[in-house]
Amino acid sequence: MKKIASFTVNHLDLLPGIYVSRKDYVGQEVLTTFDLRMTAPNKEPVMNTAEIHTIEHLGATYLRNNAAYKDKVIYFGPMGCRTGFYLILAGDFISSDIVPLITATFEFIRDFKGEVPGAHPKDCGNYLDMNLPMANYLANRYLEHTLYKITDENLHYPQ
Repeated sequence: MKKIASFTVNHLDLLPGIYVSRKDYVGQEVLTTFDLRMTAPNKEPVMNTAEIHTIEHLGATYLRNNAAYKDKVIYFGPMGCRTGFYLILAGDFISSDIVPLITATFEFIRDFKGEVPGAHPKDCGNYLDMNLPMANYLANRYLEHTLYKITDENLHYPQ
C-alpha cells in the first residue's frame, strides 16, 4: 500500500508552524489542508486531550464566525499525534496567506475567558474533558514562539 502524503514528511526536522499539507480537488474547487503544528514532533511533549478539545471548540467557533473565512472553513480539528491541528479551507492557498487568520484565531483562544462554547452535555459528546487555562497557555506559547516571529522555515515542510 502507498504511504499517504502526511507520513512522508520528515517529522524529525519538523518545526512548529503553518504548512500546506495537501491540496485536493472536488470538481473545480480546490481544498487546501493546513498542518498547524504547535509542538516539535518527537522532541516536545504532546498536548493532552482536554486542552486539545478546548482549542478545537474555541478555534472552530472563531473560524466559523470569521467574516472573511467562515464560508471557506471546511474543517478544524486535532491531529491524532496531538502535536497540532488540521484546517481545511475551500480555495487555493499557501501558508503565508493564512498567517493573519491563524494569529487572530490563537489570540482569541489565548484571551478567551468564561464558558467554552459547546461545552454542555447536549452539545458535545465529552463536554467534561476541557482545560481552558492550559488551552490559553498553549495558544500563547504558539503565538510567542512561532506565529509572531514566523519565517519561511515555519511555512514550508523540511526537505
